[in-house]
Amino acid sequence: MLSTTHPSIFRMRAEAEIKNLDIDIEKLNCMGMTDTRTQDWQALSELTRGRPIVVERVRLTEQDVAIEGAFELPRLARLSAEDQVFVAAFVRSHGSIKEMEQVFGVSYPTIKARLNRIAASLEFIETDPEPGRAEVLDRLARGEITAEAAISELEGLK
Repeated sequence: MLSTTHPSIFRMRAEAEIKNLDIDIEKLNCMGMTDTRTQDWQALSELTRGRPIVVERVRLTEQDVAIEGAFELPRLARLSAEDQVFVAAFVRSHGSIKEMEQVFGVSYPTIKARLNRIAASLEFIETDPEPGRAEVLDRLARGEITAEAAISELEGLK
């Protein structure tokens, strides 16, 4: 039988379960799932609180090379530390919401609501983007396409 509970009561229950989920994630962090680098990352995430940051220096430790410039963090790295742990747990569970329910001790709607919130904050990444002008010209120069095909593709880019 379906419950006719008022939507605002459902929303309050879901928000309470999400807060409990955050607490459970923090417990997992405290149970040895962190190392110094993770703690540093969590401190940085807490400091920035989702505000945009730019990384200006990257060091490749194995080659002892440093690269300077303006690097934007990937969207997953811009999630809160709690959301990053949640995403990692979701991936480790192979996307099983049932397993996530067991790990965090919360309901299906709570897990689904958290996933929906995180998904909404992530940009869609085009995995098969349309070729750009330079790519079309490179293919033409390599003889992979005819001049007519290149013209057609370039006209389609406008």
